[in-house]
Amino acid sequence: MSLKRLLREVRACRICEAELPLGARPVVQLGNTARILIVGQAPGSKVHRSGIPWDDASGDRLRDWLGLDRPAFFDETRVAILPMGFCYPGAGESGGDNPPRPECAPQWHKRLLKHLPNLRVTFLVGQYAHRYYLDVGRKTSMTETVRAFSQHGPKFFPLPHPSWRSAIWMQKNPWFEEDVIPELRNVVRKVL
Repeated sequence: MSLKRLLREVRACRICEAELPLGARPVVQLGNTARILIVGQAPGSKVHRSGIPWDDASGDRLRDWLGLDRPAFFDETRVAILPMGFCYPGAGESGGDNPPRPECAPQWHKRLLKHLPNLRVTFLVGQYAHRYYLDVGRKTSMTETVRAFSQHGPKFFPLPHPSWRSAIWMQKNPWFEEDVIPELRNVVRKVL
Protein backbone atom coordinates (compact mmCIF):
# COMPACT_ATOMS: atom_id res chain seq x y z
CA MET A 1 0.00 0.00 0.00
CA SER A 2 1.32 3.47 -0.83
CA LEU A 3 2.06 5.96 1.93
CA LYS A 4 -0.51 8.34 0.47
CA ARG A 5 -3.24 5.71 0.67
CA LEU A 6 -2.20 4.60 4.16
CA LEU A 7 -2.27 8.20 5.41
CA ARG A 8 -5.81 8.54 4.01
CA GLU A 9 -6.77 5.48 6.07
CA VAL A 10 -5.10 6.90 9.18
CA ARG A 11 -6.86 10.25 8.81
CA ALA A 12 -10.19 8.47 8.37
CA CYS A 13 -9.65 6.29 11.45
CA ARG A 14 -12.54 6.22 13.93
CA ILE A 15 -11.51 3.21 16.07
CA CYS A 16 -11.82 5.01 19.39
CA GLU A 17 -14.04 7.94 18.42
CA ALA A 18 -16.65 7.08 21.06
CA GLU A 19 -13.98 7.62 23.75
CA LEU A 20 -12.85 11.03 22.46
CA PRO A 21 -14.49 14.16 23.90
CA LEU A 22 -13.95 16.24 20.73
CA GLY A 23 -14.29 13.39 18.23
CA ALA A 24 -11.65 11.86 16.01
CA ARG A 25 -9.12 14.03 14.17
CA PRO A 26 -5.92 12.03 13.66
CA VAL A 27 -2.87 14.27 13.43
CA VAL A 28 0.30 12.88 11.83
CA GLN A 29 3.05 14.15 9.52
CA LEU A 30 4.97 11.72 7.32
CA GLY A 31 6.94 11.79 4.14
CA ASN A 32 8.89 8.78 2.88
CA THR A 33 12.15 10.76 2.67
CA ALA A 34 12.09 11.87 6.34
CA ARG A 35 15.31 11.27 8.25
CA ILE A 36 13.98 12.23 11.69
CA LEU A 37 10.96 10.75 13.44
CA ILE A 38 9.36 12.39 16.47
CA VAL A 39 7.15 10.07 18.49
CA GLY A 40 5.16 12.09 21.01
CA GLN A 41 2.15 11.46 23.22
CA ALA A 42 -1.07 12.76 21.66
CA PRO A 43 -2.30 16.06 20.26
CA GLY A 44 -3.54 18.64 22.72
CA SER A 45 -6.78 20.57 22.27
CA LYS A 46 -5.06 23.38 20.30
CA VAL A 47 -3.49 20.87 17.92
CA HIS A 48 -6.86 19.13 17.59
CA ARG A 49 -8.35 22.45 16.42
CA SER A 50 -5.54 23.35 14.00
CA GLY A 51 -4.74 19.85 12.74
CA ILE A 52 -1.03 20.76 12.82
CA PRO A 53 1.20 18.58 15.03
CA TRP A 54 3.02 20.33 17.89
CA ASP A 55 1.25 23.62 17.04
CA ASP A 56 1.29 24.83 20.65
CA ALA A 57 3.63 25.96 23.45
CA SER A 58 4.97 22.40 23.88
CA GLY A 59 5.88 22.41 20.20
CA ASP A 60 7.67 25.75 20.58
CA ARG A 61 9.74 24.28 23.42
CA LEU A 62 10.46 21.07 21.46
CA ARG A 63 11.58 23.04 18.40
CA ASP A 64 13.87 25.09 20.64
CA TRP A 65 15.39 21.93 22.14
CA LEU A 66 15.95 20.51 18.63
CA GLY A 67 17.31 23.78 17.24
CA LEU A 68 14.78 23.69 14.40
CA ASP A 69 12.67 26.56 13.10
CA ARG A 70 9.03 26.04 12.12
CA PRO A 71 9.67 25.58 8.36
CA ALA A 72 12.27 22.84 8.96
CA PHE A 73 10.21 21.16 11.67
CA PHE A 74 7.07 21.05 9.51
CA ASP A 75 8.90 19.85 6.39
CA GLU A 76 7.52 16.32 6.06
CA THR A 77 10.31 15.43 3.63
CA ARG A 78 12.74 15.81 6.56
CA VAL A 79 10.76 15.32 9.78
CA ALA A 80 8.04 12.74 10.41
CA ILE A 81 5.73 13.14 13.40
CA LEU A 82 3.89 10.15 14.77
CA PRO A 83 2.17 10.42 18.16
CA MET A 84 1.37 7.42 20.35
CA GLY A 85 -2.27 8.48 20.15
CA PHE A 86 -3.33 10.30 16.99
CA CYS A 87 -6.30 12.21 18.44
CA TYR A 88 -6.84 14.50 21.41
CA PRO A 89 -7.69 12.21 24.35
CA GLY A 90 -9.38 14.87 26.50
CA ALA A 91 -8.41 16.67 29.66
CA GLY A 92 -7.41 14.63 32.68
CA GLU A 93 -8.40 15.23 36.27
CA SER A 94 -4.88 16.29 37.30
CA GLY A 95 -4.79 19.31 34.98
CA GLY A 96 -2.97 17.71 32.07
CA ASP A 97 -4.42 15.70 29.22
CA ASN A 98 -5.49 12.08 29.47
CA PRO A 99 -2.98 9.45 28.31
CA PRO A 100 -2.88 8.66 24.58
CA ARG A 101 -5.50 6.17 23.47
CA PRO A 102 -3.94 2.69 23.45
CA GLU A 103 -5.39 1.66 20.06
CA CYS A 104 -3.30 3.88 17.76
CA ALA A 105 0.27 2.68 18.10
CA PRO A 106 -0.47 -1.06 17.69
CA GLN A 107 -2.88 -0.33 14.83
CA TRP A 108 -0.73 2.08 12.80
CA HIS A 109 2.90 2.56 13.85
CA LYS A 110 4.45 -0.57 12.33
CA ARG A 111 2.61 -0.04 9.04
CA LEU A 112 3.64 3.63 8.85
CA LEU A 113 7.27 2.99 9.82
CA LYS A 114 7.66 0.72 6.77
CA HIS A 115 7.33 3.91 4.69
CA LEU A 116 10.31 5.63 6.35
CA PRO A 117 13.33 3.92 4.76
CA ASN A 118 15.66 6.92 5.28
CA LEU A 119 15.01 7.24 9.00
CA ARG A 120 18.22 7.97 10.94
CA VAL A 121 16.96 8.81 14.44
CA THR A 122 13.73 8.61 16.42
CA PHE A 123 13.15 11.13 19.19
CA LEU A 124 10.94 9.52 21.83
CA VAL A 125 9.12 12.36 23.56
CA GLY A 126 7.64 11.44 26.93
CA GLN A 127 7.11 8.31 28.97
CA TYR A 128 4.47 6.72 26.71
CA ALA A 129 6.87 6.68 23.75
CA HIS A 130 9.68 5.46 26.02
CA ARG A 131 7.55 2.54 27.24
CA TYR A 132 6.42 1.51 23.79
CA TYR A 133 9.73 1.74 21.93
CA LEU A 134 12.38 1.10 24.58
CA ASP A 135 10.52 -1.67 26.40
CA VAL A 136 13.09 -3.44 28.59
CA GLY A 137 15.82 -0.93 27.68
CA ARG A 138 14.24 1.93 29.57
CA LYS A 139 15.12 2.85 33.12
CA THR A 140 12.80 2.91 36.14
CA SER A 141 11.84 6.56 35.62
CA MET A 142 11.47 9.00 32.76
CA THR A 143 14.27 11.12 34.26
CA GLU A 144 16.70 8.21 34.35
CA THR A 145 15.73 7.11 30.84
CA VAL A 146 16.48 10.61 29.52
CA ARG A 147 19.72 10.81 31.52
CA ALA A 148 20.83 7.55 29.83
CA PHE A 149 20.00 8.90 26.35
CA SER A 150 23.35 7.82 24.89
CA GLN A 151 22.61 4.16 25.70
CA HIS A 152 19.72 4.19 23.23
CA GLY A 153 21.51 5.73 20.25
CA PRO A 154 21.94 6.04 17.47
CA LYS A 155 18.44 4.72 16.70
CA PHE A 156 16.53 6.27 19.62
CA PHE A 157 16.92 9.46 21.63
CA PRO A 158 14.56 9.70 24.64
CA LEU A 159 13.34 13.13 25.77
CA PRO A 160 10.93 14.42 28.39
CA HIS A 161 7.63 15.82 27.21
CA PRO A 162 8.09 19.57 26.61
CA SER A 163 4.92 20.65 28.41
CA TRP A 164 4.90 23.62 30.79
CA ARG A 165 5.81 21.15 33.54
CA SER A 166 9.17 20.51 31.87
CA ALA A 167 10.40 23.97 32.97
CA ILE A 168 10.10 22.84 36.59
CA TRP A 169 11.68 19.48 35.74
CA MET A 170 14.58 21.22 33.97
CA GLN A 171 15.28 23.37 37.05
CA LYS A 172 15.60 20.18 39.10
CA ASN A 173 17.70 18.49 36.40
CA PRO A 174 20.19 21.08 35.03
CA TRP A 175 22.16 18.29 33.31
CA PHE A 176 19.40 18.20 30.67
CA GLU A 177 20.26 21.67 29.35
CA GLU A 178 23.98 21.23 29.93
CA ASP A 179 24.46 17.76 28.44
CA VAL A 180 21.40 16.53 26.57
CA ILE A 181 20.26 19.57 24.57
CA PRO A 182 23.70 20.22 23.00
CA GLU A 183 23.95 16.56 21.95
CA LEU A 184 20.35 16.62 20.71
CA ARG A 185 21.08 19.63 18.48
CA ASN A 186 24.27 17.99 17.28
CA VAL A 187 22.35 14.87 16.23
CA VAL A 188 19.75 16.99 14.39
CA ARG A 189 22.51 18.89 12.51
CA LYS A 190 24.24 15.64 11.49
CA VAL A 191 21.06 13.93 10.36
CA LEU A 192 19.58 16.80 8.39
